Parts: sequence; C-alpha cells; structure tokens
Amino acid sequence: MRIPFGNMKDGREVSLYTIHNTNGTEAAVTDLGASLVLLGFKDRAGTWRDLVLGHDNAAEYEDGHGSIGGTVGRFANRIGGGKFTLNGTTYELTKNSGPNTLHGGRDPFTKRLWTAAYASDRSVTFTLKSPDGDQGFPGNMEITVTYSLDDDDTLHIDYSARSDRDTPLNLTNHSYFNLAGLTVTEINEPDRLYDADMLSPARPACKMPSVFDQIAKINASAFTPNDAYSLPTGEILPVEGTPFDFRSPKPLGADIDAAYKQLEYGSGYDHNFVIDGEGYREAAALYCEATGIKMTVLTDLPGMQLYTANNLTDEPGKCGAVYSPRCAVCFETQYFPDSVNREYFPGGVLLAGEIYRSRTSYRFEIADGI
Repeated sequence: MRIPFGNMKDGREVSLYTIHNTNGTEAAVTDLGASLVLLGFKDRAGTWRDLVLGHDNAAEYEDGHGSIGGTVGRFANRIGGGKFTLNGTTYELTKNSGPNTLHGGRDPFTKRLWTAAYASDRSVTFTLKSPDGDQGFPGNMEITVTYSLDDDDTLHIDYSARSDRDTPLNLTNHSYFNLAGLTVTEINEPDRLYDADMLSPARPACKMPSVFDQIAKINASAFTPNDAYSLPTGEILPVEGTPFDFRSPKPLGADIDAAYKQLEYGSGYDHNFVIDGEGYREAAALYCEATGIKMTVLTDLPGMQLYTANNLTDEPGKCGAVYSPRCAVCFETQYFPDSVNREYFPGGVLLAGEIYRSRTSYRFEIADGI
C-alpha cells in the first residue's frame, strides 16, 4: 500500500509504503532516505508494538537528526581526516564530525529522495543514482535497497551497487530499536498498522521507554576502540574483561556508565564490533522481558556498530513521542569504519564493474530470553 507522506522543501512528493506478511507483521518505509519508518509486531500479550524510531512525515525526516531509519552511504560511519587515497589519487570529502567524515558527509543519502522501482505487499525496492564526484567519491554509482518481510517475521534488507570506477562503499541501515516501543492503539483497519490517521501530530508528547534493561548478546570476540572523535584508532582489541563483552547476554545498561575511557568518549556505546565467523550468520540479539519480544540480527558483513542513541536530544518522533539519549539502540552492520585508510581492515572498496551484494536481516519472535 502506498500513501502520501508529505512534501520536501523543494515541493517533491514523498510516499510511504507498507509491507506485511501472513502473520500481520508490518513495516512502513519511505522513499525519503529509503528509510524504515515503522515496524509493527505483536508482543506476548497480543498488543501491537512499534519497534523502531521514526518521524511522522517528510518534513520531519528532512529536518531531523540522527539518520533515523535511513539507508546510509556512500560510506557509512567515519572516514578519518575527511579524505582517503585510492589508486594513487587523494580524494577530499566534506567533514561533518569534527575532523572526520560521517555517513557520507554533508549531503547524506538519508536526505535524498530515492526512486521506488518496485512495490508489492511483501517488498519494496528503492534505487538511487550517485554521480561521479558525489560527496567527493569517484565513480558513477547506482545503489539498490530492497526491504522484504517473510512469514518467519524476518525483515530482510538487501543491498546491491555498481560503479564505473573503483570507489569506497559501505552501506548500512540506521534504524533505532526499542523492543518495548510504543503501543499502536489507533488503528482503523485491523490488518494495517500505519495509515493516514496515524500521521496526525496532534498527540500528547511522550517519552520512549529506556532500553537499559533490554538484554543484548553480540557474537564478537573483539572490537575496534575509538579516539575522542569516535574514529577507530586502528587497534583490534579483545572484548574479554571489558564493558564490551556481550558474548554472554547482559542488559544494555549493565556497564554503559562504567569508568572506562572508551565509554566516556562517546557517552555510551558507539563502537564497531568484529563479528565472529564468516558468511551470513547471527551477529547479535536483543530481548525485552516486558514484552517478550526477541530480535535476532543476521548479516554477511564483518562488523556491526552498536550505538546507544547517545546524541539524540529532544528529537520529535512519531505520534507525539520525543526521543532522548539512550532511548533506543542501533545495530548497524558494516565494513569497519575508516577501512579505506587502513588496509588491514576488511572490505570497503567496490571495484569498477563489479556488483556489490549484501544482506542484513532482523528476525522477530516471542521468546523467554536469548
């Protein structure tokens, strides 16, 4: 189903697409930023919960901060010094995170209107053309992102890209999850969670519940520590004996305020984890005892950024919600940050004429724990 989602400042129309499976699980995505707007899933009591942060309309996405739900590129996360050298040429990028480039720089993919190339009840495909020199990167590139829902209540995000020149590439989804979420109570159609009525901003403001008591597990034996600007130092350190050890499940808030320099730098977690194993595998899981909802993250990428929304401050959200620091958590699958400047970090460069493909999935279920 496609409905209007408002207009951009230049007048272009923005649309919202809903997809669903036979269980009634539903996702809403918009062509502005190829962004995930809503993810509706029933908790153990049968109550619908919206499990991701988002905005009510196009204007809020265009003005918003934090890349909420968006498709991030050309290069997700940070590039040190806002530059890199490839094939003997040094490329200068726009700096938007201290001395570094974050999520592509000052003209991010999350603020662009993508083309909806295909839409059905089960999936939506968006495409974006990024010309040579875009954001400072070489090569004419076309990127495709497909959201699809299967009957195992798994949201798949499939990426593909091709460039006519060698170029850095690191795509991710920047959704913020909270498995307590907000209950979805105003539904006109029982088989549709998101409709035009829900877009009304006339709601009393409410704070999102904390994610501190939600249980996380990350299948990573190592992480990449950061400097004061959240750029990896180049080291790869074991998680054992640190607040970054999530190999055994523990609450997200258990160690977040520990006296540990890495946590102090970012006011919480904002770090790349080195996911164990290779190929498409389980990277992480999150569980909320209050709702009984478990989310499993699967990916074929080598890294994952755990980000505890440390910099969200009074951000306007859906249905009158106000998003504040640490009200949600991101699991951003990726190549390692700054991999274009560190040869021993895996991936991050797409060769001319080759086709990039990657899949990240979020599976939801009712469980008794992780």
